[in-house]
Amino acid sequence: MKKIFQYILIVLIATLPASLYAQMGQAYEMIVNGVKVIVQPSGNDIVVVQTIVKGGVENYPVTKAGIESLAFTALTECGTASDNKNSFKDKLDKVSAQMYGSTNMDFGNFSMNCIKSDFETVWPLYTAALTTPAFDAKEFDRIKQDAINGIRANESNPDAAIDKMAKQTAFAGKNYAKDPAGTVETVTALTAAATKAYWQSIFTKSRLVIVIVADLDKKLIEEKVKELLARVPAGNPYKSAKASYSPTASTFKPKERENATNYVQGITSGPQPGSPDFNAFVLAMRIFSNKHFIEIRTKNGLSYAPGAWFSAGTTSYSNIYVTTTDPNKYIAVARQLIERVKQEGFTEDELKNEKTGYITGVFYRQETNEAQASSFAANEVIHGNWRRSNTISNDMKKVTVADINNAFKKYINNITWVYQGDPKKVTPTLFTQKTTPKVPEEKKGF
Repeated sequence: MKKIFQYILIVLIATLPASLYAQMGQAYEMIVNGVKVIVQPSGNDIVVVQTIVKGGVENYPVTKAGIESLAFTALTECGTASDNKNSFKDKLDKVSAQMYGSTNMDFGNFSMNCIKSDFETVWPLYTAALTTPAFDAKEFDRIKQDAINGIRANESNPDAAIDKMAKQTAFAGKNYAKDPAGTVETVTALTAAATKAYWQSIFTKSRLVIVIVADLDKKLIEEKVKELLARVPAGNPYKSAKASYSPTASTFKPKERENATNYVQGITSGPQPGSPDFNAFVLAMRIFSNKHFIEIRTKNGLSYAPGAWFSAGTTSYSNIYVTTTDPNKYIAVARQLIERVKQEGFTEDELKNEKTGYITGVFYRQETNEAQASSFAANEVIHGNWRRSNTISNDMKKVTVADINNAFKKYINNITWVYQGDPKKVTPTLFTQKTTPKVPEEKKGF
């Protein structure tokens, strides 16, 4: 049965790209008024447009954290020069169109989704939201309060709290220490006028990429984009500030917190996007994540949800995470696992299985126009190569077991550890000592 399932997977992987791209035209790019426009003909009647603003957390100081998130939300929630919020949303609802804005560590995205026959109705609303947003003070105060409520909810979430502490510790004084959502203090201080001025400062041609996944005529796309960009200033030249994280020693920072259990997260390095090690390291961390889960949960019962993953961005880094009642035993088991993987390496079978799972996941995640557009956008901003979205399957097939073993050894070394929970339960030196700690013996009752 297992062999039959594997055969079906292989057939699906082999045939899916052909069947998918048979329905879609060739993706292309063009420069319109100095802005790169990436177009993927979709083979369906859905139109997705994403306007990307590069920079993310680079765009504002830590004292203004949250301003970009509020600005993107305000584009649809505070009305435009021609429509108040209710009128704007009523027009979208009449044609079942969707429009929203969001931002992350590396870029912001303002997206529209509609049926092709409604494009001429929705496009003017989209351009108005981008170029003439009202930033109505009353509506702005409403979304600001919603943002503050969300921040407070996250503060009470131990998973969000440990992740935030890990980033602030590892990237102290750097852009990645900022939270795009901001803090209660920074968001409370924001005003509609200041946020509008911020939007006007970043919404410039120099920061934009436009991604369109739709069956629209090229001349029509060029005409509509020209119409939009005619209202957008050129702006100052922009270049992303890519960085690497490479801690020189392992460190440990504890914080007492009344959790039901203890939370541990470690951050270490990873290859920059576009580097020769990147694809190999992606696969290596996925295999290691499975090993980490089996070792921590299945074999030792130390956690119900251990994790390990690679965060790929303009600053790339790796994460190791656990919730556990026994952090001392956890770190001994985890560090022994890391050393064992370095010494023994991953196997050909592990790599083969991971490639199959990864490539299947790539096609599964790109079934919708929205997902395809998001993939193009991320690859363009982070890798500087939107075509990687269409070549990643073949790129991953070229990775060898030597590649993943070398990448793991190269990047998984010193780790910046943070801890939230009972300080009496943890021995910090176990996390920072150069020698791999032994697993503590079980305490026997009397």
